Amino acid sequence: MEFIKVNPQIEKHIALIELHRPKELNALNRQLMIEVRDALRELDEDDQVRVIILTGGEKVFAAGADIKQMANATAIDMYNIDQFSTWDQIKKTKKPIIAAVSGFALGGGCELAMTCDMIIATDTAKFGQPEIKIGTMPGAGGTQRLTRAIGKVRAMEMVLTGKFISAPEALQFGLINKIVPAALMLFETLRFAAEIAKLSPVAVKLAKESVNNAFNSTLDEGLIFERKNFYLTFASEDQKEGMAAFVEKRNPDFKGK
Repeated sequence: MEFIKVNPQIEKHIALIELHRPKELNALNRQLMIEVRDALRELDEDDQVRVIILTGGEKVFAAGADIKQMANATAIDMYNIDQFSTWDQIKKTKKPIIAAVSGFALGGGCELAMTCDMIIATDTAKFGQPEIKIGTMPGAGGTQRLTRAIGKVRAMEMVLTGKFISAPEALQFGLINKIVPAALMLFETLRFAAEIAKLSPVAVKLAKESVNNAFNSTLDEGLIFERKNFYLTFASEDQKEGMAAFVEKRNPDFKGK
């Protein structure tokens, strides 16, 4: 890996992917996103991994897409490159992904964070979709996920003006889960991830799938989907262990089976 660092066991059952193009402020070029895609595939297939953290480090998450790669491209070039196909793996990943965001998360960086399942931000974090300022618009889900997260009028303001929002604003708007000090970003994110990693991997995957399905279905369709996944948990050893532990007043030992 040239532009990312991967630690498959930074803590028990928790993996870490760190974007690593420091001179370019982690600008998202095609090679970096290919590496993220490949890392996610491997970690999703690793039975020892239950939660994945994606970060850019303490100073910056990702300042946007790599404009130099796109500046002279034609519409046909962009269509043929299909650069966003690598992003589809993030959506396909069954295990929960937590974005740990410090510093700028702009353009593609903001979109990358929103593609994750949860976002922990530091008090230095700034979120924005400033593509309008260079004559284009978000193309990796910025107009869609941002609108679903914070509502139409706020999304319109950010997308049409390129305005950044601070971590407290992002928390108020419902874009992020919590704010932590920059120096404690990884520690606090690991602690947050550990709460999920100790639970049944089977139930976590099915629950994540059900929540995501809510954005692509009617309420009635979503309820049917949820019910099927709920029934499916009863085919797992984890469900038997979890309920037995509850009755016996002890901590469960989930195996992911």
